[in-house]
Amino acid sequence: MDIASFYGTNYNRNMKQKRITMKEIAEEAGVAKSTVSRYFNDGYVKEETREKIRKIIEAHEYEPSAAASNLKSKETKTIGIVAPTINSQTSSRLLTSMNNYLKKKGYTVIMIDTNHDIHDEIRSIQYFKSLRVDGIILIATNINLMHQRLVHESNVPILIVAQHFKNGVSIIYDDYRAGYEVGQYAAKMGHKNILYLGVNRIDEAVGVQRKKGVIEALQHYEVPFIHTRETDFSFSKARKIIRQYLESHHPTLVIAATDNLALACYKEIYEKGLRVPEDISLIGFGGYEVSELLTPSLCTIRFDYDLAGKMAGATILSLINDELVATTQVIGFELIKGGSVKDRNK
Repeated sequence: MDIASFYGTNYNRNMKQKRITMKEIAEEAGVAKSTVSRYFNDGYVKEETREKIRKIIEAHEYEPSAAASNLKSKETKTIGIVAPTINSQTSSRLLTSMNNYLKKKGYTVIMIDTNHDIHDEIRSIQYFKSLRVDGIILIATNINLMHQRLVHESNVPILIVAQHFKNGVSIIYDDYRAGYEVGQYAAKMGHKNILYLGVNRIDEAVGVQRKKGVIEALQHYEVPFIHTRETDFSFSKARKIIRQYLESHHPTLVIAATDNLALACYKEIYEKGLRVPEDISLIGFGGYEVSELLTPSLCTIRFDYDLAGKMAGATILSLINDELVATTQVIGFELIKGGSVKDRNK
């Protein structure tokens, strides 16, 4: 008995389906592959050619792929997510929450990590549009004119997370008020000589609003010595910046724009033979779990990233379904005091 007889007609049918491709259908019909693609996507094809393609498909019992079927139905049940990084704890929590929510709703998520490259963000959005995903979530580092034009011209719903987008729909963290609360707490703990280690202004939320909140609070409470230094989001560069700063300065407190930058400061403070908080106090933003493992635990701002992920998932589905949504949704925060800030009033 041969293998075809053993498996029966289903074997022959499957073999036929596997043997022929869209390219081979085009060759047999004597047309371009794009013509066959238009046939499956209900595009314009001459009736004579359409009939020829139909007969070839029936003869080979060809079944188009799920992707082709999705194109025809105009729905892919796929969401594209563009993220500046996937290896930070905050990004991981946010992305995991988004993925879990959308998965339960029957959607597949495709993620692209841009490594904080704005140009790569633009390319990634364009790529997802070419895939005809149902919706795109951009965890943005900045909103420039190119972003605005893409969103305005896109027939695919685009949700912005982490940056305020006045001409579209966005979910943001309350960075200014979080920064202000940190600055206020630092001043009330009696610190008079403070360094703020921030990031580039290209990131409006972290580089501008978060810093603005901290500095304005310190100025309101008349802190006499306020220094600022700028780095990127990397641990290694932050270590270099703080190392150089500590060679000629001795602040009583360092406020870092992220927990990752705070951990870099923590490392350099101890490398210099100093102690936290006895010699230099330390505050971060992010609420990383690892911060609780330090001794003393890090004083930090914790945003609700799980909630943000669920809100992002629910909002993009509402946009896909043409439902009304709030143009700006704000995620709150909590100050985790930890043990890394010394009370200098005592």
